[in-house]
Amino acid sequence: MLTTRATLDKHHTDVASMFDGVAKRYDLMNQIMTLGAIDTWRDLVVAAVEPEPGQTILDLAAGTGTSSATFAARGAQVYPTDISTGMLAVGKQRQPHLHFVAGDATCLPYADNSFDAVTISYGLRNVEDPQKALREMLRVTKPGGRVVICEFSYPTWAPFRHVYTKYLLAAIPAMAKLASSNRDAYDYLAESILAWPDQPHLADMMAEAGWQAIAWRNVCGGVVALHRGWKGSDEKEMA
Repeated sequence: MLTTRATLDKHHTDVASMFDGVAKRYDLMNQIMTLGAIDTWRDLVVAAVEPEPGQTILDLAAGTGTSSATFAARGAQVYPTDISTGMLAVGKQRQPHLHFVAGDATCLPYADNSFDAVTISYGLRNVEDPQKALREMLRVTKPGGRVVICEFSYPTWAPFRHVYTKYLLAAIPAMAKLASSNRDAYDYLAESILAWPDQPHLADMMAEAGWQAIAWRNVCGGVVALHRGWKGSDEKEMA
């Protein structure tokens, strides 16, 4: 059986195809790989986004819409957007009340200054050009609006970092072999986590894209980092 995986070059068609192939079991694998911690991490993202009735929220790399449904339950108008049509199809089956949108984070199908908040969880590292995506997120955010980025990051304690690296390279692919039809995809996911910039470097990338007042919070000792930034209230249309 042929399998599909992306490379660390992260060409968007390869990434989309890879996620198409793992869509049906992706949420299950997230639970297995994080030992159930992903639910707590999702709650932290919701708290950082602070969804309220009347707000418009762009949920990028939304996958099957699990996080998007939480935003919608708080009364926000949410636009779950993903490059993988396979993930969106599974999401539409599970969350039929949501309006799923196929879209590339580097070329978003939305007008300038459209959203009160933009969020992306565990997806920015899979984007072909993360810097361009950060600029696009800024473009579609309203002046005074915010971005929340949740991503696997860099454990701050060296002994734990060593153990964590071994876990990523060995345990995750082994789990995928048992629970997924595409172990190669999870080999890539482990490698992409290790290749991703650490917390200060991501903050620098956000600042370079034009985000302001950037801060981050380490979760589980830096296994995950939650970055937040704001669009200046005096900014007009972005180039």
